[in-house]
Amino acid sequence: MTSKERFLLATKNLPVDQTPIWVMRQAGRYLPEYRFLKEKYSFVELAQTPDLATEVTLQPLKRFPLDAAVIFSDILVIPEAMGQPYHFREHGGIRMEFLIDDINTIEKLSTDSISERLDYVNQALKLVRKEIPDQALIGFGGSPWTLACYMVEGGSSKNFSKIKALAYQNPALFHSLMEKLVIAMVDYFRMKIQAGVDVIQIFDSWASLCPAKDYEFLSLQWIRKIIESLSSNVPIILFAKGVGNSIEPLIKTGAQVLSLDHTISLPAVKESYPHIAVQGNLDPTIMNLNLQSVRKNTRALLESMRPHSGHIFNLGHGILPNTKIESMETLINTVREFR
Repeated sequence: MTSKERFLLATKNLPVDQTPIWVMRQAGRYLPEYRFLKEKYSFVELAQTPDLATEVTLQPLKRFPLDAAVIFSDILVIPEAMGQPYHFREHGGIRMEFLIDDINTIEKLSTDSISERLDYVNQALKLVRKEIPDQALIGFGGSPWTLACYMVEGGSSKNFSKIKALAYQNPALFHSLMEKLVIAMVDYFRMKIQAGVDVIQIFDSWASLCPAKDYEFLSLQWIRKIIESLSSNVPIILFAKGVGNSIEPLIKTGAQVLSLDHTISLPAVKESYPHIAVQGNLDPTIMNLNLQSVRKNTRALLESMRPHSGHIFNLGHGILPNTKIESMETLINTVREFR
């Protein structure tokens, strides 16, 4: 069984020979070879240069026996393609070039030619696809709600109060923004599918900002529109952070796999919803403990999921930039040794 076959069987909730594994943000700052490139190029240069994005995407696969590659990119390429550029602040965080705060700024956003404007992602995907015929290739993007959080706030924020004010006080304007984001995301994901990705992952990273009673209004309805517009042949993984009380609504989006953060019990979810595949969910901070703790906690999660098919091993969020290479090696070797 190839890595690609193993990964795709798991997304269909079917038995596999061993648990497939990849790690969110596996291409990035914890790797010395990535830090070497970052001394010469900015993040944006790496992401927008197909040869460099391909190199970064493949770096972790050259080190570790992972089952999947995730294309090196950023969720904010969509606002930029729509006409709202972004950059990274000198001391951390994201800053958008301007705010989306009224009808005029929303009307400035264009949904035309999204795939053409993001052709550098398309080119990188095709290059990676040629390099890893036997491993799964994951394309990703942000949920409309998560993208809107950055677009309306103007970047990173402590409380994201502006997006909530827009949604509650001017729902028609909020609806206009979200509809545009759905159109852009569908175009983007279709381009990725044509380029050869095996799986799409949608990041609803700011789902935790949504009150449970308003999660459908603020986020889920827009995710569902995207999933309904995509080919049913390509599995969708939905990562929604901090919404452990909303498992059933997440399933109703049509996603085949739920990627759950480390505050949620994966076995409990599988026992309640045996028909859905799950991904996760080792606490990323475990990776900064000693190797014995990494091995012990990884093994415990695997043991807890032993009775269940449809499990893709991952962290409960992205790998931390100060994670040691030895911890990643221990994690993957423990998963590989487990039967």
